Amino acid sequence: MHISIASILWGLGGNCILNWALLFFQRKHLSRSFLGVFSVSLAVVDTLLTLSITSLHLTAEGHLLGLKLTRYHVCLLVQILGEVYITLQWPVVVVAGLDHFFTVTRRWQASTRRSVCISVSGLLWSLSALYVFLSDFRPIMEEVFHIQIHQCWVFQISHILHIATFLLMLLGCAAVHAGLQTLKNPPLIDQITDHSRRSVVLQTLHIYLNTWALFLVILAILLLLPVEIPAYLGLSVAWLCFLNSLLIAVVLCAVCPASQLAQGRASVPPDSFCAWRFIGGQSTTTQIKRKQVSC
Repeated sequence: MHISIASILWGLGGNCILNWALLFFQRKHLSRSFLGVFSVSLAVVDTLLTLSITSLHLTAEGHLLGLKLTRYHVCLLVQILGEVYITLQWPVVVVAGLDHFFTVTRRWQASTRRSVCISVSGLLWSLSALYVFLSDFRPIMEEVFHIQIHQCWVFQISHILHIATFLLMLLGCAAVHAGLQTLKNPPLIDQITDHSRRSVVLQTLHIYLNTWALFLVILAILLLLPVEIPAYLGLSVAWLCFLNSLLIAVVLCAVCPASQLAQGRASVPPDSFCAWRFIGGQSTTTQIKRKQVSC
């Protein structure tokens, strides 16, 4: 689809402001997860792209390392970055999901977390850019003089809706599975039940939906209506915040660390939007003893 360069600049500028505002809001958690570190790198890349495109658009041409830059390069930069964002979508989801899984199951060492997250983020950016340049990617350019270029052809992205739909279906399957397992194998008397599998799943869904219900409605509208999302806006810190909460909910429902939560051994990944607090934590045996004493 064709979008004017002015509209591209407005979209990128607004996205940059939103990115840095969200980073400031969750500044205490940025170094504690892969998505936090990746969000910082994404905000930096978006800002550099916005400044570069603004400079080229206002001056109509410029020079960098002996190379003459024109508005052709504005469209080229937007298309390349859009392809990189499309390539990054699923790898970011997979790495972030593994990061949350290792956090919940206490398989992460805090001393190495930050360095690993920074290294993986840099590796993903490098591999995605390399993949785009080595693939059969072909930019689409206007066959007019560069000063007369006022709009660019940009690629659309549908991965966001596909990812959200897939993860929500996975979350629903995990919830159904947990409920069926509880019905088939009811907990024994001496097992911890305040944080039973069913209780953890229900509380997880309740916390998640209380926070992101409105955003889910917006995604449903985008899914039902033929709304075109430009590829250069395919990744944003706002999307990563939603993705972070969704992945936490999926991991908690899939792993269901009921006994770990009851004993205080489970660690929930950092989330600036959802307050992952679970009610309960005492065993059935303790409750029975208290009832017997009270009787």
